[in-house]
Amino acid sequence: MNKPIRVLIVDDHPIVRKGLRTLLDNEADFQCVGEASNGEEAVELAMRLQPDVTLMDLVMSPVDGVQAIQRIKNYRPSACILVLTTFADDDKVFPAIKAGASGYILKDIPPEDLLQAIQDVAAGRSFLHPTIAARLMREINHTSSPPEEADPLTDRELEVLRLTARGLSNHEIALELNVSERTVTTHISNILDKLHLANRIQATLYALRKGIASLYEKGEEYHT
Repeated sequence: MNKPIRVLIVDDHPIVRKGLRTLLDNEADFQCVGEASNGEEAVELAMRLQPDVTLMDLVMSPVDGVQAIQRIKNYRPSACILVLTTFADDDKVFPAIKAGASGYILKDIPPEDLLQAIQDVAAGRSFLHPTIAARLMREINHTSSPPEEADPLTDRELEVLRLTARGLSNHEIALELNVSERTVTTHISNILDKLHLANRIQATLYALRKGIASLYEKGEEYHT
């Protein structure tokens, strides 16, 4: 039996935290390991508990969600953070993704889709609410391409980038390319370094902008 996914809940509303904990506690594949009511507590608990996934609200004080994401990622770059918020505004979406969020979903998402999002992020995939995916597509269509990287990607790195943009996890990419998972991890790290990107979502946006991959290539509306 697989170990449950360890989740840290971060939200400034006690009733929201209670609802999320109840949802997770009723599922054998998930375990709520802690709750935080603001970004300051989130950083402390994320460092101490090292959850598989942190569910992060954005609008909190004194430290908000974006600041907490930045601090957690600085401490632990591999941390998986899934934004769960009511806000779909560009001034919330893009800073959170730039800070290193692995996914961005809204609180109107059905419970089963929230659980799927947690599973995907824990597996190394990205997950976007369809409203957020639409905003990102508009951003791609209205944003000029970034300068070409000084050190271009190799053919293998381009293939890994394409599969990453299709929503495959490192394990799935390894199986697809018949290489080790560690090799895939190295390729992704090299890709992010060469392209000066922070995370897989940014890599996906780059692949979409360059025509390397299609957002719905796999027919999965929510996934990147």
